[in-house]
This record gives sequence, structure tokens and C-alpha cells, in this order.
Amino acid sequence: MAPKGKRASQLRQQLISAGLEELDQHGFEDFSIRRIAKTCGVSCSAPYKHFENKQDFIIQIFSYINEIYHERQNKTIARYAHCSTRQQILEVSLDYVRFLAEYPHFRRIIMQNYQNFDEKYRLLRGQLSVATYDLVSRYCAEVNMPDSVRRWKTFIMRSIIYGAALFFDNKEMEFNEENLQIVRSLLDREFDLSWQYTETVPPVTEESCETA
Repeated sequence: MAPKGKRASQLRQQLISAGLEELDQHGFEDFSIRRIAKTCGVSCSAPYKHFENKQDFIIQIFSYINEIYHERQNKTIARYAHCSTRQQILEVSLDYVRFLAEYPHFRRIIMQNYQNFDEKYRLLRGQLSVATYDLVSRYCAEVNMPDSVRRWKTFIMRSIIYGAALFFDNKEMEFNEENLQIVRSLLDREFDLSWQYTETVPPVTEESCETA
């Protein structure tokens, strides 16, 4: 059982913060709990009072990222609850770009893929996408968009989101409101493009179309 109390909670948060940096710098394969313990100034056994093992530690890091984003996402959804489904999708998507640009280490961690992790890890990654997926599904039902088209357009919008965040992170685009509105216009434009061109492209799987 994990230790309780204010000091234990503070140490757990310190370990997660150091774990985020560790995961960003070294990835899944070279993730070192010993290095994290040294960074936090605690014994090598101390992290195991909070996390069962390396996999559990990384899962808790993803849970932390989810908590931060979901709190932000819920505020965005509430702010635009009175708007059309299409506008809600745009605002949630654009705020996700902001989130990834403001926390570039989160984006780098989210984009990593470690196949040896169990279903719990994959579910946690997918949780970032649940609310947006529900909005996209609702919009598609409203406009009678075929499922194959929905998958393709979601794939394109996801590419725009992560591509923009990468450009901001690499300083290829300045992270400012003007450029964010360019990203917004690209996302918005995708709704209006003809569905016909999707008949000539390869099929896109559900897994590749997860969006957040």
C-alpha cells in the first residue's frame, strides 16, 4: 500500500515530475527509477513505496498527464457547450494544440509507443481522445457522414494537431495567437472539403484515427 500523509504525497508528486523528465529524456526503454531516485535525493527503494514497478510508474505518469489535460478540456467543453458540435470540435482541438505547445514534454511522451505495455497503458493513452471522439461521432451523425470518411478526416485533423504542436516545439512556427488561428482555419476547412476524394485513398484504421 502506498504511504499516506502530506510528505508522502509531496514525494510522490516530486517523483512523478522527475519521472516526466526522465521519460522525455530517455524514453521507455532506458527509463531508470534509480536515476529518478537520485534526482529526488531519496533512496533507490523509496519510489517502490509509491509505484509497484517501472511499468506502474510510467502508467501513473500518463494518469498525471490525463488529469491535467482533462481538467483543462472539461473547462473548454463547458465554455462552448452552447455552440454547435462543429465549433466545439474546433475549440477543443485548438486548445489541445495549445496544451501540447505549452507542455512540449507531454507531447513527446504521448507520441512514444511502447508495445510491451499492457492494456491499461493503451487505455490510458486512449482516454485523451474520448471526449473529442464523442464530439466527432455526434457531428458525423448530424451531417450523415459515412464512417469511412469520418476515419479519414479524423486522421487528417489529428495530423494537423500534432504537426502544428511539433512545429511550435521546433520553433519552425512562432507559438502565438495568429498562428493558432491559422491552425484553426485548417481544421475548420477540413469539414468543408469534398468527401469524394476519400474514395481514392487507402483505408484508415480506428487505431490511427484516435484524436484528442
